[in-house]
Amino acid sequence: MGAISPFGLANGANVAERSQLIAHLDAHSSDRVRNGRRADGGRADVQWRWRVTRLTTSREALAVSELRFVRRGFGAEAVEYQVAWDEQRRVHAARFADEIPDTVLLLEHPPVYTAGRRTADSERPLDGTPVVDVDRGGKITWHGPGQLVGYPIQKLPRPVDVVAHVRRLEEALIRTCAEFGLETTRVEGRSGVWVLGDPVERRPALGGLSLDFDPRLTDEEFDPRLNGPEYAPSNAGQRREDRKIAAIGIRVAKGVTMHGFALNVNPDNKWFDRIIPCGIRDAGVASLANELGRDVTIAEVLPVVERHLTEVMANAELRPRVIEPKAVEKVTETTPAA
Repeated sequence: MGAISPFGLANGANVAERSQLIAHLDAHSSDRVRNGRRADGGRADVQWRWRVTRLTTSREALAVSELRFVRRGFGAEAVEYQVAWDEQRRVHAARFADEIPDTVLLLEHPPVYTAGRRTADSERPLDGTPVVDVDRGGKITWHGPGQLVGYPIQKLPRPVDVVAHVRRLEEALIRTCAEFGLETTRVEGRSGVWVLGDPVERRPALGGLSLDFDPRLTDEEFDPRLNGPEYAPSNAGQRREDRKIAAIGIRVAKGVTMHGFALNVNPDNKWFDRIIPCGIRDAGVASLANELGRDVTIAEVLPVVERHLTEVMANAELRPRVIEPKAVEKVTETTPAA
């Protein structure tokens, strides 16, 4: 058997090895029930137990009765991207086999750029900084310290309604930001969670020029990296433009989701200035700390995200995507007159 990963499952895992993963998730799940006893006024003896509710799938609807969270590593124990990606695959296989319930991995990554399948070469770092190409949707982004990453691995009814899954993630993150006092929203045609900017006519001028002359309005290939810091994605708040605070990119295989969301809590957003984040040239990035003007930590945000994900996802009635029947042309055969 191969070496056990930090998540408790070996490479090339078989069914027996996947049971180790289930036991490991047992020990690390935040969906546990704490049973404590106090003896002679001393410290409580604590024993943890957890609940598993088997889920059954249906082509009609799937009611999610449990959603578990696994906190994997933060700060000095941040999880390398490749390690987390490999673990997603293992948890995905176990979830597909109904060996574990729906599970959300929560963690931080060391600094890393990842590129979804639609990333263009022109959106990658200009200096050749390494980028991890991944099998999710979307384009290029950055992960790193100060960013809370969540990988919901959830079984959905087929045919899978991917858009509905993304909307649920967005809703949970919008509620999370609201609890911290920040109003966020969706932007039509752009996934993720956004802080809306001011109307164009009320935004400050860039480089002494009126926004009427903003080159981004007419140049689809405008590259902010070559045009000074006033156009940098990390400065979008100063420009009072729309700015993304949470990115979402997923993959669905065999009816089970992978990848997920990245919520900017208190990262150094200058990391985004080396790429075209999500391939969007006319907007930028935000963080909870910058928008609120105070320090916000991952530790503060973590339980709030878990609660809102539970409210939105664990209580959702999941339905398959509606497939519209193709229109069938009625052909009338005409018999020529004799």
